[in-house]
Amino acid sequence: MNKIIAIPLENGVLCAHFGHCQTFAIVTVENNLIAEVKEVTPPEHVPGLYPKWVAQFGVTDVIAGGMGQQAIVLFNQQKINAFVGAPIKSAKELVTDFLTHKLSLSANYCNHEEHSDHGNCKH
Repeated sequence: MNKIIAIPLENGVLCAHFGHCQTFAIVTVENNLIAEVKEVTPPEHVPGLYPKWVAQFGVTDVIAGGMGQQAIVLFNQQKINAFVGAPIKSAKELVTDFLTHKLSLSANYCNHEEHSDHGNCKH
């Protein structure tokens, strides 16, 4: 399996809130093995920007913690699968779990109650 997987990071592990990440790990998978991991700094977060920005790296999948429904739709429009509710782990651990079918996804933990925009999660 060949894939390119993007993972939003904060302090070297999965960032709980997608839109607040410091960097993205861009993980290249060739023949079901991690071939390369590079970190890139995203532009300033503007709702709707990250799906197109991530797509430029040839990304096929995104593994995230919390992500708003609109972001999921925008990733899908870019032909990128979005997996949300992933545990807080390093990019390599998450991709290894993904490749071995052991990635545990819980509920999307983007807590809409903490936003002042009437429940529209912009992460």
